[in-house]
Amino acid sequence: MNTDIEEVIIRPEGSLQILSYREARQLCDVSDEGLNDILLRCALAVLNTGSEADNELALLEKYPNFSINVGVKGRGVQLIIKNAPRQAFVDNELIVGIKEHLFAVIRDLIYSRNEVLFSPKLDLTSSHGITNAVFHIARNAQLMKPNELPNIVVCWGGHSIPDEEYHYSKHLGYELGLRNLDICTGCGPGVMKGPMKGAILGHGKQRYQNGRYIGMTEPGIIAAEAPNAFVNELCIMPDIEKRLEAFVRIGHGIIIFPGGPGTMEELLYLLSILLNPKNQDIALPVILTGDESSRHYFDGVMHFLAETLGKPAIDMLRVMIDHPRDIATYMKAQMEVVRQDRKASSDAYYYNWRLMLDLEHQQPFIPTHKNMAELNLHKDQPVHSLAGQLRKAFSGIVAGNVKADGIKQIARHGPFDLHGDKEIMEAMDLLLHSFVEQKRMKLDSSEYHPCYKIHK
Repeated sequence: MNTDIEEVIIRPEGSLQILSYREARQLCDVSDEGLNDILLRCALAVLNTGSEADNELALLEKYPNFSINVGVKGRGVQLIIKNAPRQAFVDNELIVGIKEHLFAVIRDLIYSRNEVLFSPKLDLTSSHGITNAVFHIARNAQLMKPNELPNIVVCWGGHSIPDEEYHYSKHLGYELGLRNLDICTGCGPGVMKGPMKGAILGHGKQRYQNGRYIGMTEPGIIAAEAPNAFVNELCIMPDIEKRLEAFVRIGHGIIIFPGGPGTMEELLYLLSILLNPKNQDIALPVILTGDESSRHYFDGVMHFLAETLGKPAIDMLRVMIDHPRDIATYMKAQMEVVRQDRKASSDAYYYNWRLMLDLEHQQPFIPTHKNMAELNLHKDQPVHSLAGQLRKAFSGIVAGNVKADGIKQIARHGPFDLHGDKEIMEAMDLLLHSFVEQKRMKLDSSEYHPCYKIHK
């Protein structure tokens, strides 16, 4: 019995009501230059919110007849959706929150394509040009609140985590909410959901009416981390690099919970920025935390960082195990430190312009077998550059685990090959092996088959 919704027509609200005929054609265009394929993948992920699967290819195979098209009528725009997951509907009506997320997908795909990626107004070959691009996309998504003081805590961590870690993230989110702090995550399940759910309760107790639960994603990862129901501000960046930059530009403090290779990618990206000598004096508080059961996890992460990046990286981080109230109090106090830092430097509260990023780490990294094999995983380079190279290695592992293109590459050509200094390769092998043992690599498979091969 087919339980999918055969067809539904939805009329967007606000500015999306007046899409041009050209924009509608782009969204329906199935060619490589069109947007229909990426729209379909993002829309299906949004409509599948709540699923435990984290494999984009498997999701596409589960709904082979799903389609979405856009029509422009005299009185506005309509979306024609066929064979959609029934779980996105109540009494055949699309759930309001999911509808908002679906509109956000359309808004950001259109804007990124026409006003950023293929616009002569922005130079995407320069570092400042890419930073401007991230700013424009975030501003178009209305993430900028110019009259508000620093208040956004970015929470990173895994979508594949045990219950006790999820409940801890929710508890810490509650403590942050009691202090009227807002939450920004990768918008998916697990650690990306827990802090938001907890913050909603904390905000409610404080009668804080303007709680922000910002979800930041990108098309390649959205199927693995579909927006959870608590996200009330969703933004889809064009690629993982712009997503990562958006986190550090918009956030005022960062809390990192346990996770898998995606969380290591985020942590190494952050260290590639903090270890850059040009960013030494910028206030950006960072806490690594989890419940008592996660102590072994953080011991492994810190050992890996010590073996690869050394003491400078360790000194950038503060590990606090099982103290949610103290962490929330600390982060609240740090918001004033960030405010004073931004005020003294005349930097915006809503966008951290001062952070200096290397162009190499801003440009999209395509995890092909050739690119993965050619990563410079050696210590004969500045430590922040090595952090950036390690970030790319973990980005490729994420792609091989959950992204459709990465999964297809692994099926066709076998695992990615990783080469580097023996000390680095051994540390990476040890860390990834611990992730496998702790079941942090994938949600939908009882037996993990590595998408990588480490050469020591």
